Amino acid sequence: MDMSNADWLDRSRRALWHPCSQMKHLEQAPPLPIASGSGPWLVDYEGQRYLDAISSWWVNLFGHANARINAALRDQLERIEHVILAGCTHGPVVELSERLAALTGLGHAFYGSDGASATEIALKMSTHYWRNQGHPQKHGFISLKNGYHGETLGALSVTDVPLFKEAYASLLCSTRQVMSPDWRLAEAGESAHDYALRAAVSLEMLLAQHADETAALIVEPLVQGAAGMGMYHPVYLARARQLCDAYGVHLIADEIAVGFGRTGTMFACEQANIRADFMCLSKGITGGYLPLSCVLTQDAVYAAFYDDATARGFLHSHSYTGNPLACRAALAVLDIFDEDGVLQANREKAALFNQCLLPLAAHRRVRHFRHLGMIWAFEVANAPPAFAQDFHQRALAKGLFIRPIGDTVYFMPPYVIDVAEMQLMSSVTLELLEATPE
Repeated sequence: MDMSNADWLDRSRRALWHPCSQMKHLEQAPPLPIASGSGPWLVDYEGQRYLDAISSWWVNLFGHANARINAALRDQLERIEHVILAGCTHGPVVELSERLAALTGLGHAFYGSDGASATEIALKMSTHYWRNQGHPQKHGFISLKNGYHGETLGALSVTDVPLFKEAYASLLCSTRQVMSPDWRLAEAGESAHDYALRAAVSLEMLLAQHADETAALIVEPLVQGAAGMGMYHPVYLARARQLCDAYGVHLIADEIAVGFGRTGTMFACEQANIRADFMCLSKGITGGYLPLSCVLTQDAVYAAFYDDATARGFLHSHSYTGNPLACRAALAVLDIFDEDGVLQANREKAALFNQCLLPLAAHRRVRHFRHLGMIWAFEVANAPPAFAQDFHQRALAKGLFIRPIGDTVYFMPPYVIDVAEMQLMSSVTLELLEATPE
């Protein structure tokens, strides 16, 4: 007998602890039971469809149940599903590492399972590098105010979102936060470019005081996601690269949410024409199919670990490091980018979407409407309490799956979205905004 939405919700309540959720709230705002997906659409157990406006937490690039990624995984299942990467290697992980190196100019990929794992790897590599180089005092970190890098303890230490961090403060390492270049914080009349340079002056002042004890600066390039899609000018990245070089501090680019075409270029750092010392990748790397993360680094960092002494090696490990199935999905994603001209197609779609969104951008309740690549966001003026949850639930009733962050509404749709679906997303959002009380 087929199970209904209600059946699955009842079983879910009794068995699951959902992430990033106050479980009691789910009694009034239950999770959406999903039976299947196709392209940018999710389908529940009663056949109702929902347009996935957020790429299922920013991971899905080429749609649900993508035929080409499915085929790659079926083929890999007949070969090897997993093998330990400590003492073994395999084709998919080697090929993926080679292709990522060619795309980024960084090499020797080290794999984890999720974004927070990648952050932990990069932080540990940076401090261990300085230790191997005879500078064990360089173990501190600088991150941007309002930044987010994950919720494991090291990643949370460089995160600046009180809602996630305050309960665990006693467990965390002390880190320093520096002025965010998010242009929403600029003074009236100050350009995004000039504000970014002013934020970089703040960074320089901090480095001048603390570089001797600092291992790395970690940033989300161009877009601070959990801050409500806070966007900033590429000149900040260029200046941060110069300052890190001048003061002998690593630059860690957390491209977990913004990599793989999300900002309009394959990687956000390309827009500042810089190369970080470490690049963290996850989310879209497998097209939303399987957990995988990766840290790529400069050859000089790798060389500092290459030694006869085991203790000088990077001994971090995960059981599922470099899983062949996940790597095969990632290779299929890269094939789609290569074969389908995805970045150019996205530029054309974004231009059409901008036209669809003109009425929304002009709405009297909209503030700081902004766009970069395949990301759109705005704040809702005079948003009522519990706006995000209320907006989410009202959107579901109209077939739109969207999750505002506070008073920020954002779109990060799968790249396979078409113009009609873009128009639907825009019109439904405008309708919901009109009905939002002040």
